[in-house]
Amino acid sequence: MAGARISAVVLDLDGTLLDTEGDEGDIGEFLAMYGKVPDLEKEEKRLGQMHKESAAEIVRDYELPLSGRSFRRRSCRCIRKDLILFWNYEKSTHQWPQAKPLPGVNRLIRHLHKHGIPLGLASNSIRKHIETKLSHHKDWKESFSVILGGDDVNHGKPSQTCWYLSFKFLEAAKRLGVDSSSCLVIEDSVVGVRAAKASGAKVVAAPSLQSQVENYSIANSVLHSLLEFQPELWAFHHLKIVHFYADSSTFRVQNTLPIEPLLVRDLLCEVVSDAILSVNTENCSCESLPDQLWGVLFGWAKLEKHGTYKMVASIGWDLSLGIPKRVTRLSLLDPIENFKEELLHLLLVGYIRKLQNEENMSEALKISEEDESIARAALDLPVFAHHANNLLFE
Repeated sequence: MAGARISAVVLDLDGTLLDTEGDEGDIGEFLAMYGKVPDLEKEEKRLGQMHKESAAEIVRDYELPLSGRSFRRRSCRCIRKDLILFWNYEKSTHQWPQAKPLPGVNRLIRHLHKHGIPLGLASNSIRKHIETKLSHHKDWKESFSVILGGDDVNHGKPSQTCWYLSFKFLEAAKRLGVDSSSCLVIEDSVVGVRAAKASGAKVVAAPSLQSQVENYSIANSVLHSLLEFQPELWAFHHLKIVHFYADSSTFRVQNTLPIEPLLVRDLLCEVVSDAILSVNTENCSCESLPDQLWGVLFGWAKLEKHGTYKMVASIGWDLSLGIPKRVTRLSLLDPIENFKEELLHLLLVGYIRKLQNEENMSEALKISEEDESIARAALDLPVFAHHANNLLFE
């Protein structure tokens, strides 16, 4: 990317590094106690806001008979996907150990740190919550030179989230010893992207709201997931990028990227054509299939009646109807007979490429012979083959 050389990278935590969506419950039930119905448009605008600010807005928007402080005592809120969600504080802290890194996160942190690029973490969570979340992920805390939480920066002005986050990004750059214009910020929320741009930083957005992708256009780069991040496109200071992603243990292995295994259970599939299956993912666990997962991946499919098959999966979101809908196609790499419809489990272990021609999702989901050939060869390699014995998959 053109412009100042990148001297440091600053990342958000929830929704950018960690998939904390599984910690949440439906705030619609909470509002129903007061005879209110959630307004999706209002709630989507709250993504990335500080808890204090969003709580006050929720009370005001729905004319609730309680104060913002009372609301905060009873729940924390978070908007993800196209649902309005909240979680009880004590419940969520017990579930933090189960919060998984989003696709591509571990490889990015590990490799940036390995190559000496200073990393900062800037989050709206308070410091002790950040520490708890980081403690469940090996080497994460040690990889960050600077960690800033919601209680670490005394900005001395009203806590309007965009201004506050912008100040935090500036403070992170200062503590990293670089100018904000030479920082690359990676964010998932619209308000976070705006704040990072206001600080003068370059911004990569990996949106966590599929219905608002157009609102991220001010970012320098918009990705579906961090699996698509290409460091060679950025001018990192004092770093030769030629072999930046050459380490096969964490990056490309025969035209594929190994990923942390994703197990998705109890999906209903039906035949589209010979060995091509359409999969209904509407009822699958969001914890195991993050919203930010797009592209052509591979692994194994275990069918309820027909056993286990090597497969390629194309996964995306159809936005054509105004309401985002996850769409998934599978190509089984071996013939299957007498198949109509049944349940299956998926184990995804590698990534091949991003989808092409996303304006036409039917075309974008097509799996090529080259995709199948790449997956077939990769699944015989030790780095992938050992996952076939995954006890959770048996």
